[in-house]
Amino acid sequence: MHHRTISGLISYTSKKPERLNQIRGREHFTYTVHTDGKRTLRALCEIEEPEPTVLRDVVYSIDADDRPMDCFIRLTIGDRFMGSGWFRMMPDRIECESYGPSIGRVSQSVPIIGEYDGFGTHPIVADAYMTRRMDLSRGPHQRDFRSFLPSPDHRGATPPLIADSTIQLAYIGEEIITVAAGTFAARHFCFSDARGGMATDKGAHPEYHLWVTADEDSIFLQGGVGGYMQTWYELIELNR
Repeated sequence: MHHRTISGLISYTSKKPERLNQIRGREHFTYTVHTDGKRTLRALCEIEEPEPTVLRDVVYSIDADDRPMDCFIRLTIGDRFMGSGWFRMMPDRIECESYGPSIGRVSQSVPIIGEYDGFGTHPIVADAYMTRRMDLSRGPHQRDFRSFLPSPDHRGATPPLIADSTIQLAYIGEEIITVAAGTFAARHFCFSDARGGMATDKGAHPEYHLWVTADEDSIFLQGGVGGYMQTWYELIELNR
């Protein structure tokens, strides 16, 4: 085989006082990196807490310039099928074919007006890879970060449909950090939602700090979300 493979496991834990450091889920992921620069992510995400549980299967491909190509998502919520959807990204539009018990069969074709940074698929490892869209030559800075999503819900727990969202992403700087998977040179970023670009009935998305490897793979190392979510994520296994 000519492609390169990266795989790993991310642990989800809680920072809520009544569940401090208890396991609340996990994420198994695999990247295949092809000789032409294209990449495909396969992620299995399991969220045990809070109820209802979330089981998400994702297959997502990007081109050599880190631009979205296509994505398949299947969701099981509370151990019941919620929906599946296939997305195709083109220069001028995004298409979606989706099905779920609550929405039936839905076909969408949404024009893309203006620039955007990526497609937010909800796996933690994919959040980290999207930080590659930041221009590190500018040094620490913050800017608006526009992405399309298959769900605006903060856990991605709604039937797959196209949503357009703009939040803020800050590059904070470089550090050396140690996680269960080892010690790494890392880049520190922070997603925030001061303008309510991902607001739901729970309000704006709380600040989300994350650290990724300071190399071409931009692999998630650790991160946490504050506010009502109070979650922590850590890379505990890595193979590449």
